[in-house]
Amino acid sequence: MEVRTLALGCAWSALAAMVHVAPAHATGIYTCVDGKGRKITSDRPIPECADREQAVRNSDGSVRRVLTPSLTAEERAAYEESQRKQMVREAALRDAIRHDRNLLTRFPNEAAHQRARAAALAPAVEAMQFNTRRLDQLRIENKRLLDEAEFYKGKALPRPLKSKIEGNGASIEAQQSAAATHQAEIQRINARYDEELQRLRTLWGLPSGANRATAAGGSSGAAAPAR
Repeated sequence: MEVRTLALGCAWSALAAMVHVAPAHATGIYTCVDGKGRKITSDRPIPECADREQAVRNSDGSVRRVLTPSLTAEERAAYEESQRKQMVREAALRDAIRHDRNLLTRFPNEAAHQRARAAALAPAVEAMQFNTRRLDQLRIENKRLLDEAEFYKGKALPRPLKSKIEGNGASIEAQQSAAATHQAEIQRINARYDEELQRLRTLWGLPSGANRATAAGGSSGAAAPAR
C-alpha cells in the first residue's frame, strides 16, 4: 500500500511539473500511450503519462509541442530552445515553398518575367532619359553664359549674369544627383529580377547559365537605361 501511495505521489509530482510548464489556461489536446499501451486523450496533462512524452495537439490534429517527462530546468530550457529553432526552420521552409509557388504563378516562362522587368524599369528609365535631355540643355545654356562672361574678363560680372551662371550650375548639380538616384534604382531593380530569374530557371528546370531566350522564345534581356 505504501509503495502504491509513493508511486502515485511521484506521478502527481511529475504532473505538477508539467502543469507548471503548460499552464491550465493553455488550450490543446493532450495525447499519449501509457505504460499499458492504452492511448489516452485529455484536455489537460495526463497523470497516467507523467513518466513519458505527451503530445499537445491543435484542433486539426497537428502536433503543437511535446511535453517530456521530469526534465530539469536546464534540460527544459534546452528542449524548448530546440523546439523553437525547429519551428523557425519549418516556418522558413513553408515561406520558401510559398514564395516559389507564387513565382511560378506570376512567371510561367521567361517571357513573362522579362515583361515584368521592363514594366518595373520603365519609370526609372524614363526619368533617366529626361535627366539626360535636361542636362544637355543646361550644358548648352552653361556654355552660352560662359561665352557671355568672356566679355567681362577682368571685370566684375553683372549681377543678373552672375545669378544665371550660379543658377545654371545648381540646376546641373541637381540633375546629376537625380540621375545618380535613378541609375541606382535601375541597378536595384535589375539585381532583384536577376536573382528571381536565377531561382526561376531552377524551378523551370533550366540550366543556370541558359540563354535568356531559351524559355522566353526569343525574348531579349532587361531594358538598358538611356545615356
